[in-house]
Amino acid sequence: MSASQEKQLRITATLALAESEIEFCQVRAQGPGGQHGDKASTAVHLRFDIHASSLPEQHKTRLLRFADGRITAEGVVVIKAQEFRSREQNRAEALRRLAELIAEATFIPKRRRPTRPGRAARQRRLDAKKQRGESKALRKKIDC
Repeated sequence: MSASQEKQLRITATLALAESEIEFCQVRAQGPGGQHGDKASTAVHLRFDIHASSLPEQHKTRLLRFADGRITAEGVVVIKAQEFRSREQNRAEALRRLAELIAEATFIPKRRRPTRPGRAARQRRLDAKKQRGESKALRKKIDC
């Protein structure tokens, strides 16, 4: 298969990963599985090495900075999918979670530009303070 025909995992409209960069391993799922559960390896371990990937450097550094338990100290994303009873569905779920994690790293939040209240807002605040002070002054005892 040539590089152009290789299966791609679409992350965003402009970003895609080759599935050859992702490693899958079938393992036995936990929990009930009936008579079939002892024999079939339906759960999927997905491993994705961030350092060896074709992601842009800025996305790699943002991904490595995440405080996510699925990312190891060596920079490998490990996702275990075992929700479904079929291996194909678990594989698709693991890929969806990986795409979601990488898409989260590509999103750069806007910087907050600190603002200051305008002149009219400051004047309204001072007028309200003055009015509160006057109403409280009326509650004082009158000196005779």
